[in-house]
This record gives sequence, structure tokens and C-alpha cells, in this order.
Amino acid sequence: MKSFNSPIMVTRPLLPDLDSINNQLEDVWENKWVTNNGPKNKELMEELKNYLSVKNISLFNNGTLALILGIKALGLEGEVITTPFTFPATVEALDWNGLTPVFCDIDESTLNIDTKKIESLITDRTSAILGVHVFGNPCNVNEIQQIADKYNLKVIYDGAHVFGTKLNGIPIGEYGDMTMFSFHATKLFNTIEGGALVFRDESLNKRLNLLKNFGIDNPETVELSGLNAKLNDVQAAMGLEVLKVVPEEKYRRNQIKQLYETHLEKISGIRIITIHKEEESSYQYFVIEIDDKKFGMSRDSLHERLKEFNVFTRKYFYPLCSDFKWYKKLPTAQKENLPTAYQKVEQVLAMPFYGELSDQEVIQICDIIKNLSKGSR
Repeated sequence: MKSFNSPIMVTRPLLPDLDSINNQLEDVWENKWVTNNGPKNKELMEELKNYLSVKNISLFNNGTLALILGIKALGLEGEVITTPFTFPATVEALDWNGLTPVFCDIDESTLNIDTKKIESLITDRTSAILGVHVFGNPCNVNEIQQIADKYNLKVIYDGAHVFGTKLNGIPIGEYGDMTMFSFHATKLFNTIEGGALVFRDESLNKRLNLLKNFGIDNPETVELSGLNAKLNDVQAAMGLEVLKVVPEEKYRRNQIKQLYETHLEKISGIRIITIHKEEESSYQYFVIEIDDKKFGMSRDSLHERLKEFNVFTRKYFYPLCSDFKWYKKLPTAQKENLPTAYQKVEQVLAMPFYGELSDQEVIQICDIIKNLSKGSR
């Protein structure tokens, strides 16, 4: 089996033409407004409203602070039901708001929070459900909303993986009370670092603006205790140009996804997790699940063997958030309460997935995996 001469990484930032970025930066340099809600920030906000088809949006310097301050703006208390199968920032946002996470097991197919297990976890201290659209597969939003309505709970979504996704033709940001999007360099759309909140209640806009700007209302008035979480105009300038090339990147990722599917679906022991296509998909990741008995090798072993061929995958998300030492003693963090999450976290592998991958590179990766499988030995 042939190894790659140069490393094939799991992701690569989407970078627009450098001349276009320079043109944007010339505007910033000319007006000398580099932060504090400058013209590029306002322009990007309007562009994103249109692209995401949302009415209310607030931009932040990263997705983690967006989620922390979004939860703060909602005034949540007590407990929040969430998933252990997510990036640490999801649950850390609860920590920073003094909230206790209540871990709910995940659905074995989508790997999202299992809606059948949410209701049994609700107590008189529950204030919200925090769902994660894992790998771009949308949560069961209708069932989550029905449960939330029944118990008068808020619904927040970590939408770091679903930029531009639609569900049944409806923009993903329309569901729930609030959705966070990440604009980190690893995401389909990026501002190098950045993030946003979209939200249903327009009155939250003023509170969010205060929270991300030290609580300052005007030069002589500080309304509340806030942070510095503003997206600056250099980040916004980057975002304006990246947004222009997102459609082309999505088109190419769709082609790559189809190539992967064609060459991996026939290999025993591999299941493709990221199933959504066309307008339903963000094409954020291409993720597979390894059944070690059928494939003939564990996920961890495959992850390590691929490195020998200069192919770098990611055990995403690993470990579970419920395994963090500061959560381990929580009743809902116990392994017996999260059987599916503990099984899947040992099986999932994110593959290299970005528009600059060539067809031949994708095919070669698949051939390596096929040759490593039990059926080839």
C-alpha cells in the first residue's frame, strides 16, 4: 500500500484569495475602525442574516464565549440536560454559568441526544435542554421542543457543525430558543476565530450586546457585569470573503462525500455517520463508525495504522465529557447510565474532509482502509 508523501490532515481552513482579503483590509486601514462594532462587523452581520435566513444574530470573537453569554442572557439556573458526546466547550459553558450538567445518553444512529431518555431526567431544578447537532446531523428538534413546552424549559443548540444546514427546508437556526454557530478555522465557514448566536426573542439583542462589551451601555453607564467577546473588524473582513467561497466548497465536499461513500460502504464493519446531503447538510465533517469485530480492527488501531500512511484522522469526540474528573461523580455521568455514548466514543472516526482533497487522494485513503480491513487479509 502506497503512503502519501505529504501529511493528509483531518481538516484544512477554507482560505479565500489573498488579494480579496487585502482589499478588505485596505478598507479597515482606511477607516481606522478595527473593533467595537465597526462597519465590517455590521456588514458581515447582515450577510449572515441573509445566508442563515434568521432575524436575530449577534457576533462574537469565538463560539465558546457566544455560548457562555447566550446561556447567561437566558438567565438559566439549576440543571441543564445535555449530551456527554460533544466538544468540551458545550458543557464548559454550563460550568461558567454555575449550572449543573445532567448527562443524557445518545441515539445510536445519529449520535445526538436521545430524546426518549430526556424526560426521565427532568427535575424541579431543570431549566433547559442543551442539544448538539453532532457532525451536522440535526437533533430530533420536534420531540425536544415538545418536551420543553410540556415542562416550560428553554432549548439551546450547539450548532458548531451545522452552519447553513436546513431541516425539512427550514433553516436550522429557527429551532429552539437559541443556536450557537462556531466560526473557528476548522469550520466550513470561518473568521479564523469567531462565533455567533441566533435567537428567537428579539429583546435578547440588547442584553447580548451588553454582555459581550463589559456591560457598557454608553461611555458613562455600565448596566451589568460583562466580558469582552466582540468580533473585531479584521475577523469580520475575513468572514466576508470566506462566505463568498462557501458555496463552491460545499459543492466540492459533496463530491468528496460521494466518493467516500462509494468506496467505503462496501467494506464490512464501517458505518457512515454523516448522512445528510444537499441543502440539508453543512458538509462539516465526514465521520465513520468502526465495528471492530466485522472490520477486524478497532477504531484506535485503525487511527494509528493510518498514521503510517501519512493519513491523520480524529477520534472525535474523545473522551466523553462525562469522563472529565470534575463530572465523574455526577449520578448521570456513571457509565451504566450512558451505555450508547460509552460504546460509540470508542468507534467513531472523523476522516480527512476538505475541498482541496483530490479524488485520487480520497480513493487512495479508502484503498488503504480496505486493505487494512479483515476482508483483505
